[in-house]
Amino acid sequence: MPAQLAVIIVNWNTRDLTLDAIRSLLADVEQTPNSPTTEVWVVDNASSDDSVTAIREQFPQVHLVASKENLGFARGNNAAIKAIGFGGSKPDQDLPNAVYLLNSDTITHQGATKTLYDALMRVSGAGVVGARLTYGDGSFQHSAFAFPGLSQLWIDLLPAPNRFYDHQLNGRYPQESYHGSQPFPVDHTLGATMMLKREVIQQTGMFDEQFHMYCEEIDWSWRIQHAGWNIYCVPQARVTHLGGQSTGQVRPTSTINLWTSRLQLFDKYYPKWKQAAAKQIIRWGMHRNLKLAQQDTALSDTDRTAMINAYQTIIQATYA
Repeated sequence: MPAQLAVIIVNWNTRDLTLDAIRSLLADVEQTPNSPTTEVWVVDNASSDDSVTAIREQFPQVHLVASKENLGFARGNNAAIKAIGFGGSKPDQDLPNAVYLLNSDTITHQGATKTLYDALMRVSGAGVVGARLTYGDGSFQHSAFAFPGLSQLWIDLLPAPNRFYDHQLNGRYPQESYHGSQPFPVDHTLGATMMLKREVIQQTGMFDEQFHMYCEEIDWSWRIQHAGWNIYCVPQARVTHLGGQSTGQVRPTSTINLWTSRLQLFDKYYPKWKQAAAKQIIRWGMHRNLKLAQQDTALSDTDRTAMINAYQTIIQATYA
């Protein structure tokens, strides 16, 4: 019999964090009564930090996909989803009931996995669920967001009153929602904890691989909702999410990837007038960031040049 739940972790040069993520996940499902039967898949994106060897030695029960190239987040997860049997000819009874996409920079709290799985199976119409996240110091972290609009772009890139940063205009849900005892509906969860029902994957496919890094979970969530499924955040499921541990290693590249993906997302879902408005806001924001980088004495000359080049690359992309 297949496991009820397949967990996928994509790793790129975060060996120790990935080991901790696996360790806390396995401890959770082993120590929480009536947890779903669980198998773990790790996709290593050609890491140079001995991740593959360490994972094989410490967790021989983990299914390891060792890629010879950096597939990114979307292709990496898709590789594991296909290896599990989705997209092929496997009958339902040979597939897990759910697939759980879990970031490598997470620590699973006791009972979180079962709580998410039970909510996914219990809540009517639920196709995706995500956990309540906290930062490493235990402080609050937004775990889900509204689909991106022009107001979010403006607040993200241009001067705005501080009260708007934690506001629905910026795609945030009230913090009170995260302190409740019941799942609450959202547009999309953060990709750090994204548990999907088997039928959702069968109906909507997988990640769109044009998104190498960033926005892939937003795109898939958009498609999932268009297919008639609901998405929920589950406050009783607690996971620590350290955040940005892979992407922070290459800040200029990550900046380019982020805004390239956002532009792709806007081109895919926005009407023409909204695409034009979004691109203009991004241009204003990148010109502002470019000036700030030029004046930032904390940056080395090399880092300053790299960030300036990244902002200029994004500006050019808005004219494509």
